[in-house]
Amino acid sequence: MSPTVTRAAVIRNPDDPSDAAQFAVIQAVGSVLGIEASPIDTREANEIERGITQLASSTNGGLIVTAGRAINQYERIIALSDRHRLPAVYPIRFYVGAGGLVSYGPDLIDQYRRAAGYVDRILKGEKPGDLPVQAPTKYELVLNLKTVKALGLEVPPTLLARADEVIE
Repeated sequence: MSPTVTRAAVIRNPDDPSDAAQFAVIQAVGSVLGIEASPIDTREANEIERGITQLASSTNGGLIVTAGRAINQYERIIALSDRHRLPAVYPIRFYVGAGGLVSYGPDLIDQYRRAAGYVDRILKGEKPGDLPVQAPTKYELVLNLKTVKALGLEVPPTLLARADEVIE
């Protein structure tokens, strides 16, 4: 959607092992695609604004938000992305419904359904420790066309066709 992006700032919580793992994967994939990934740590709320403003001060930047505690700052992140006209990718559809550009992440409704099955099994006597840990199996791509237009981007037809939901 934004082929000019060569630098991506990644909003993450450096104290969260899951965020650290996500950042490592983003760096690895980014290097293959020719995109330099750098972190914006979120120990303090003002770090988000400082990091996004710094990213926006030069050209060809984009933003990636990990699935950690940044959700507590979603309004600020979306507003800053809009103000600085930065394309941003979010981990869950919630951000896109609130005005974010695009999300790709696990289908939370599907995860809740699967969790209900576990609750049922536990209530029927199975021990929680005997149940296997499950990873998400269903992912969803959600696009916000209003934000696409505001950023002056074009959605490739193949990406639009693959979207699970398009918000107009």
